[in-house]
Amino acid sequence: MRCVTNLPYETKVEEHVRIPVSDGVRLSARIWRPVSSDTEPVPAVLEYIPYRKRDLTSVRDSIHHPYVAGHGYACVRVDIRGTGESEGVLRDEYLEVEQTDAEDVLAWLAEQPWCDGNTGMMGISWGAFAALQVAARRPPSLRAIVISSFTDDRYADDMHFMGGCLLSDNLAEAGTMFAYATCPPDPALVGEAWREMWYERLENTRPWALEWLSHQRRDDHWRHASICEDYSAVRVPVLASSGWADGYSNAVTRLLEHLDVPRRGLIGPWSHKYPHLGQPGPAIGYLQEVVRWWDHWLKGVDNGVTDGPMLHAWMQESVPPSTSYEERPGRWVGEPSWPSPNVEPVAHPLGRHRLAAPGEAVEETELTVRSPLSVGQFAGKWASYNAPPDLPYDQREEDGGSLVFDSEPLSERVEILGAPSVELELSVSEPVAMVAARLSDVAPDGRATRVTYGLLNLTRADGDEPVPLEPGRRYRVRVQLNGVAQAFPPGHRIRLSLSTSYWPLAWPPPRPVLLTVHTAGCALTLPVRPNGAPDGVEGRPFQEPEGTEPIPTTRVTPSEQRWEVSRDLVDYRSTLEIVKDGGTIRFEDIGLEAHRRAWERYGSVADDFTSARGESEWTMEFSRGDWRVRTVTRQVLRCTEEEFLLHATLDGYEGEDRVFSRTWNRSLPRDHL
Repeated sequence: MRCVTNLPYETKVEEHVRIPVSDGVRLSARIWRPVSSDTEPVPAVLEYIPYRKRDLTSVRDSIHHPYVAGHGYACVRVDIRGTGESEGVLRDEYLEVEQTDAEDVLAWLAEQPWCDGNTGMMGISWGAFAALQVAARRPPSLRAIVISSFTDDRYADDMHFMGGCLLSDNLAEAGTMFAYATCPPDPALVGEAWREMWYERLENTRPWALEWLSHQRRDDHWRHASICEDYSAVRVPVLASSGWADGYSNAVTRLLEHLDVPRRGLIGPWSHKYPHLGQPGPAIGYLQEVVRWWDHWLKGVDNGVTDGPMLHAWMQESVPPSTSYEERPGRWVGEPSWPSPNVEPVAHPLGRHRLAAPGEAVEETELTVRSPLSVGQFAGKWASYNAPPDLPYDQREEDGGSLVFDSEPLSERVEILGAPSVELELSVSEPVAMVAARLSDVAPDGRATRVTYGLLNLTRADGDEPVPLEPGRRYRVRVQLNGVAQAFPPGHRIRLSLSTSYWPLAWPPPRPVLLTVHTAGCALTLPVRPNGAPDGVEGRPFQEPEGTEPIPTTRVTPSEQRWEVSRDLVDYRSTLEIVKDGGTIRFEDIGLEAHRRAWERYGSVADDFTSARGESEWTMEFSRGDWRVRTVTRQVLRCTEEEFLLHATLDGYEGEDRVFSRTWNRSLPRDHL
């Protein structure tokens, strides 16, 4: 990334601005804005997240907020209530109070003498969720939003559930937020009030997994702030982006299809990263695109930002399987609208262990599979963060416990863009069952690279309300796979793999399931972009990535990244252990040292589906001089055939003294999971 030092506007920074909201709580903001805005007001752009502007996001913030401010905007980074130096307690994600707070912040910004009354919101992940959700509430000053890595459907397309199956990221991300919600503010900003604020957080925070596991169906908990419930509520222009390696690869195209506002979509090869910091590469000049978006919609500049394709997508070339890539080879293609006139559905009937050619008659047969719990150990993370390496590995071992359908070697190149799907007629041996469908690119040497996948809890195949399955009865179901853009070269095969478990990416059903596929009428449908379809772009549509110089930091202790799969052939225990330890970082501008370490472990024994166990532990530590504070949060999730069993602990330390400790033990009924 190129660091820019010469920007159109000289800027200044206000480190700790307290913004009052309607119930008297004060939220803490950092504001970058042009010096000239004292006399010449500018639009304001808000990023609103709970991840600690003072330290843990300060490096990232320093790359893009001063950059946008230097192009004539007041950039405002606010910590959500109960995080960083903002007062109050953070009890859950996307609550009503969070959104009303955001509306209050926008109203406050619009009234400041340095603001011209126009506002925008931007962000990645939580910040993108917040911007989209607040946009649907139509605050009067909000003119446009820019969002990355988000969803419009909190139940069906987030880290909690996928196709009605419980994701292990539900536990992992609950652990993340359990940790962030219990961190202290910085005494250098809030003074002696830091301890009272911290104790309030410790006393009033409980494991987030308890709330999330209490809602195993699409109910009002998930409908709240899910924009898919009413797309018409969003009335401002939207610039939306994500990456094919991210867990949020589907929402961009849904917004393009369903919103009725000016909108553009951008999907690269990236994991859960901003596009200008995109990994795997290539990263792009995203901030230049953001500035153009704001210039047009907040300042009224006629700069052609609405010209060109509605969707830019990175068409990925074939690569060998790997858990990490520096770069994904490919090219940009542009689509004038979505659904695209350049994409057509092509159905491949399922034969006996083969994908037939479109229109080919196939023999009717019955095929069975009962997958071991080991299928899924090489699935990678639901949402890749590219650290530690967390993409899916070679699928051949996974395919050993799956029902596999291969095409003939391709005679010509095949490109797909969109979401594949599988139509199945099946029967099962148990009242609760799932299907995992994987699409892979199989090279001539046999190596199999997973391209995309989808999950379906069969009890929810006909809607959101679960219905127990009748063993032996035939059902017709459709399994939706995640959207992707992928090229399959000549000589390669396209492979569909079906399994009845996918642990630990998804929690397994209560008992092993024998799945029978009755192949008559079954098909894999691919969204094919035919050879010869126009690319819709010329050359390289984006500039090189750039931003402002990141703030200075010093690494005090080394980081550690680990992703280990192990199997003990004495007691048949299988384990996936993940370590993401950022080491200790010293933020030189504020003299603060911060250390965060996340550890996860997922295990099972043989094919005992009730032995599935997930653990998440976080350590967060902050220090300056004699001040040192640490929190340790831990969650353990186990199960029986009827219940989920959650054990959680929270410990707070000042120096070496433990000053707070709490333990939770809860059982929650399994609702057809």
